[in-house]
Amino acid sequence: MPHQRLSPELIDLPQGWVAALVRGARGKCPRCGEAALFRKWLKPVDACGHCRQDWSLQQADDFPAYIGIFVVGHLLAPVVIAMISAGLSAWLTLAILLPVSILMLIAMLQPTKGAVIAFLWWHGIGAFKQERREDERAP
Repeated sequence: MPHQRLSPELIDLPQGWVAALVRGARGKCPRCGEAALFRKWLKPVDACGHCRQDWSLQQADDFPAYIGIFVVGHLLAPVVIAMISAGLSAWLTLAILLPVSILMLIAMLQPTKGAVIAFLWWHGIGAFKQERREDERAP
């Protein structure tokens, strides 16, 4: 039988959505910031080891990869233009930038997936329940 989640009063919920995204990007539970979010490189834990939040509900799907491709492409576009403008051949530019872009994308995938999971949780998207601190709920 699964353990019950700790109530929001017993854990340190993030101050806002940015704090939740930072927790997720660092590979920590976005809800409590204590336990690891991932059990393998891109496989989230089923439940947080500290607050027992159920992370099996997450549906990040391919969105983290799309974000990574978008960011890496925009970071490397000026580099490609500079390399071609400096007189490097297209083949040499490709030989240099293809492995660099793959490594950058691989390095970004886990933090991006953690941030997407945190975003989904913070906004109560999908099967997640939206939670806020008591001081944010005051009228």
